[in-house]
Amino acid sequence: MLQIRPRLAAVAAGVLLVSGCAGLGASDDRPSSTDPSAGSGSSSPATSSSPADPGASDPTEEVDPDTPTSWGPTVGELEDARELVSTWTPEQLAGGVIVGRFHGTDPQEPARMVRELHLAGVSVTGDNVVDRAQVLAMTGAVARAAAADGRDFPPVVGVDQEGGYVSHLRGIATEFPHFQSAGLAVQADARLGRRVTRAAAETTGLELRSLGFTWVFAPVADVTIGAADPTIGARSPSTDPSVAAQAVGAAVKGYDDAGIVSTVKHFPGHGTATADSHDTLPVVDSSLAEIEAHDLPPFAAAVRHAAPAVMLSHLDLTAIAPGVPASMAPEVYDLLRDDLGFEGVTITDSLGMGAVGGRPTPALQALEAGADLLLMPVDTATTHRIVVEALESGDISRERVEEAAARVVAVQEWQARVAARRPVPADVVERAQAASANLESAAY
Repeated sequence: MLQIRPRLAAVAAGVLLVSGCAGLGASDDRPSSTDPSAGSGSSSPATSSSPADPGASDPTEEVDPDTPTSWGPTVGELEDARELVSTWTPEQLAGGVIVGRFHGTDPQEPARMVRELHLAGVSVTGDNVVDRAQVLAMTGAVARAAAADGRDFPPVVGVDQEGGYVSHLRGIATEFPHFQSAGLAVQADARLGRRVTRAAAETTGLELRSLGFTWVFAPVADVTIGAADPTIGARSPSTDPSVAAQAVGAAVKGYDDAGIVSTVKHFPGHGTATADSHDTLPVVDSSLAEIEAHDLPPFAAAVRHAAPAVMLSHLDLTAIAPGVPASMAPEVYDLLRDDLGFEGVTITDSLGMGAVGGRPTPALQALEAGADLLLMPVDTATTHRIVVEALESGDISRERVEEAAARVVAVQEWQARVAARRPVPADVVERAQAASANLESAAY
């Protein structure tokens, strides 16, 4: 059951959230007891027993460092990450929460940025790629730059590769249909649909790893309203929250299987927005009850299936934080962490989008609100300097930025560990092509 915290309840003006709405808590995509992801997300700060409860664990009891968290890394990996970032300079710490944008196709440009600004990593767009050889040179250069910066964990090297028209590696990686196909496949045959969706995500992830990527900015968990939705459309798995939840849960599991960091987006749901956040800040007037029923089920499914990262949208949610982009609203991060129990990495949507253009220091606003990673600021070097100065002046607490950076380091440690355990098969392209065909066949 989702329960709105007192701060959100006051904003809701008496709107009560009803448990079990639209598939929350009772979806077909809940992991079974034999599923490797079973139990992930079952314990969170909002739901776990307090020390005063009968039978609660002793807070002084030592935890096995190999115990997995609800989002992938082990307890030991997270603790090691915390110790590491506590030793970082303000310059390292600021870089550790930024995923930069770069221009052009020279592999040395993103490498230079990662090395000099200590960036967590970079996001690659279609404008940055030429062919397979150039992509391999670029991702390899970024990995070497991170190592030269003293890191023994891989950098964030991410790309929008959702399938359909949002595929920045078109002509280089296997083409998959729109994610809508996953929802159609689930709707036609739930068991088969989940299976082909998981296989599509797994082979996408493996192929991206073969090209040097560690992150994929997918799956899309937005529940579209159809023709009135100008931004998401066929990128959404379905207009049905329950169907979308099953597709998203299966995709997260597939990406996890592949050893790549998936990014569930765009919380708490962009599918009802009737304006494009690339151009302007869309206003969403849905009530909290409507958001829970229509938008949250796929995100709740993702959390149950150990999603490592969630992307926050740039939406003006009038029922939660009117006038403030969701990516910069503490109340929205509270909804994700306290009510859905998500404990992993939070990343903003691109800070270069029109929805947040012209806002003063959007990076600091997002960090203060609860973001762990700042995606593609308009000027990466300037944003880095602003965060450094805020740390040195105390305008933002070191504790908040260390918390963010530690999650990023921990998830990259997890990615490296899972990837090492799951080598990319030699026939990955053939497997991806077969998975794409199977998904399309199951959908249509």
